[in-house]
Amino acid sequence: MQQYKPEKFESKWQKTWQDKAVFSVDALDKTKDKYYCLVMFPYPSSELHVGHARNYVIGDVVARYKTMRGFYVLSPIGWDAFGLPAENQAIKHKIHPKEWTLNNIKRITAQLKSWGIGYDWDREVTSCKPDYYKWTQWIFLKLHQKGLAYKKMASVNYCPSCKTVLANEQVIDGDCERCDSEVEDREMEQWFFNITGYADRLLGDLEELTEWPDRVKTMQKNWIGKSYGVEIYFPIIGEDRKLSCFTTRVDTIFGASYVVLAPEHQFIQDWIDKGRLGKDIVDFVFRIRKTVRKSKDVGNMEKEGIFTGKYALNPMTGEKIPVFCANYVLMDYGSGAVMAVPAHDGRDFEFAKKYNLPIRLVIDNPKEPIEIEKMAAAYEDEGILVNSGDFCGLSSEQAKTKIAEYMERNNIGKRQVQYKLRDWLISRQRYWGAPIPIIYCQKCGTVEVPESDLPVLLPDNVEFKPTGESPLKLCPEFVNTVCPKCGGEAKREVDTMDTFVDSSWYFLRYLTPDDDKKAFDTGLVNRWLPVDQYIGGIEHATMHLIYARFINKVLYDLGLLNFKEPFKRLFTQGMIVKDGAKMSKSKGNVVAPDRLIEKYGVDTMRLYILFIGPPEKDAEWSDRGVEGAYRFLNRFWRLSCSVDGYCPGTIDKSREKNLTRTLNLTIKKITEDMEGGFKFNTAISFIMELLNTIQSDIADTCISKDLLDEIIKKLIVLISPFAPHIADELYLRMGQKTPILSAQSWPGYSEESLIQDEIELPVQINGRLKSKVKVFSGADEQTIKNIVLSNSDVIDKLKGSAVKKIIVVQNRIINIVV
Repeated sequence: MQQYKPEKFESKWQKTWQDKAVFSVDALDKTKDKYYCLVMFPYPSSELHVGHARNYVIGDVVARYKTMRGFYVLSPIGWDAFGLPAENQAIKHKIHPKEWTLNNIKRITAQLKSWGIGYDWDREVTSCKPDYYKWTQWIFLKLHQKGLAYKKMASVNYCPSCKTVLANEQVIDGDCERCDSEVEDREMEQWFFNITGYADRLLGDLEELTEWPDRVKTMQKNWIGKSYGVEIYFPIIGEDRKLSCFTTRVDTIFGASYVVLAPEHQFIQDWIDKGRLGKDIVDFVFRIRKTVRKSKDVGNMEKEGIFTGKYALNPMTGEKIPVFCANYVLMDYGSGAVMAVPAHDGRDFEFAKKYNLPIRLVIDNPKEPIEIEKMAAAYEDEGILVNSGDFCGLSSEQAKTKIAEYMERNNIGKRQVQYKLRDWLISRQRYWGAPIPIIYCQKCGTVEVPESDLPVLLPDNVEFKPTGESPLKLCPEFVNTVCPKCGGEAKREVDTMDTFVDSSWYFLRYLTPDDDKKAFDTGLVNRWLPVDQYIGGIEHATMHLIYARFINKVLYDLGLLNFKEPFKRLFTQGMIVKDGAKMSKSKGNVVAPDRLIEKYGVDTMRLYILFIGPPEKDAEWSDRGVEGAYRFLNRFWRLSCSVDGYCPGTIDKSREKNLTRTLNLTIKKITEDMEGGFKFNTAISFIMELLNTIQSDIADTCISKDLLDEIIKKLIVLISPFAPHIADELYLRMGQKTPILSAQSWPGYSEESLIQDEIELPVQINGRLKSKVKVFSGADEQTIKNIVLSNSDVIDKLKGSAVKKIIVVQNRIINIVV
């Protein structure tokens, strides 16, 4: 018997699949139901390791399985090629980002092909190439024309290490998500997309995403952060203006004994600019501005503050209350101003105790009345209003409505909905990104680059090391241009776009990747999208997945798409870790795929990655586990190759029947696992169990060769999505001449063959006995119905009549109503 030597045939099959265009799709073909399977396209900043492989192997399994189920499967790939990761690596290796990126694309392409990942490579897109970013710029112009792209001075997140600004979503607990450096606040003029204008729709439409993980939807809901409350106006004494404070607890207004401003608040800056704050206050403000204040740490941090010398009026009590500046108030939610109610907010309570400020009880606990003198902590629950004027005795819920109505009648506040979500900051002061298609003319002002002049090409001859200013600013041949309106001298915008703009629409481009007339074909994308299955990491929940949904909705509003959401079904895979940590070169725990494939073959790597555990959960890499997968494939190979030499002895009909039942049960379970949530690990375990049963029956030579041949062929087909190379090689050895995907459909199973202890049930049609069927004792009603409708005698007796319903009486009598 020939030994299992995957190196002898794996590359052969990869070439065969490519030569026969097994994964190529004619997007215009409507002969089959379509299925769009998409894996998030990768950053080509470095080569891939086995931790990355899980994502692509999962996508490949789904694409192969759905193809065998009769779908016309679109499975493309491309490259998220702009952005900081590639540029930083290029700087590190002293090579141009373009060269570094394209070299990596070449390397990763070879890796993916060597893993047997099937893509329609003719649809490849690369976001750093002009034929792609021309259309990224076009989308920018569409947002600009709709008033959704704008430029303003703003306090922005600035990474001193990456030397560029970051969107809020790219700041994780105060640190840069790329390099983990502490992020600073800086005032800069930047371009934004008005994503907040779509906050309600982004939130509400999550309810339509019934096939998304609840965890992702919860993360998006929390990031959007919708709150219902009241914006209250506190007049500043001595000034003709009012301070706006947003609160969700307007029922506590009578307990507001001071107000607190974030150091970045505009009132603070105004007072500094006009010299109205003392040096000690100014020093405090600038010291706190330089510190990293993370929202998750505000509750536990040491509270620091300073009295500004300013007073405000509590609009409900008329009381003069002090205005403080403190470190525990942040600008990233509400207005950066807080009405402080120490008795009913833990942070305010701590601050008031430290600075000896009044604490007034205005919400009492109806179950256990509170004594203010004995309060050791704030009472933050709702309750009954006390010390609240005409509103005493109301519940918190009642008071929220009554007080809000009073404020609106007297113009001292208004009900409002606020969001944690902030507009998407897309400007980057880096080289490696799509240029923003805007021109500045002294005569005409801000002017769009005409669509006919796109793309605005990114020049190659630029010193791209980060300096804090855009490198494009130092390239006169790029900066200096002509105004498209008046023909006069003008200058180009020198910032580039956030790479998340590139990835916010790429799934539309795959249908027509070479179209130089339009970004995408509306007719084709409306047929193929939304994406049927999207696969990627949970880390993109509050960045890419929100941005892509936003851009999709903008294009929908422009009449370019007829679907509101881009991804119908989402799967987020867990990480593969080693030694308890995420794989990275710096930690020295990376498992290189090439060495693994050289020793065991790529099917071993694929099988182990899929068998390691539930794919949605993190899993620890084990070298012994890889060896176990290799041993299993060796057994599978030997068993399949043994069919030709098998000589049956005395046939045991009972054993044959049990084996047939086991085969059908295995097909049923694997099919359910594939359809019901990517349970690849249990699907593979069912194949292993069936293999054990077959080996036992072969050893006893008690089954016929024909049955063995049939079962092995089906077993090969069952394993083919997981280990396609060994499957196609064995399929060939059993007399088949074409790859499984080209010739073989997914095997079905017979409900009748699942019968164990059989009982015979009468079948009536419209109340008259017409046939009998055998079912196993204890079968449920649905299984009985399935058996009835697949029974050949029953089908003959129905004579083509339409079945209205099947009535099963106590699982003993069956009546078909036609």
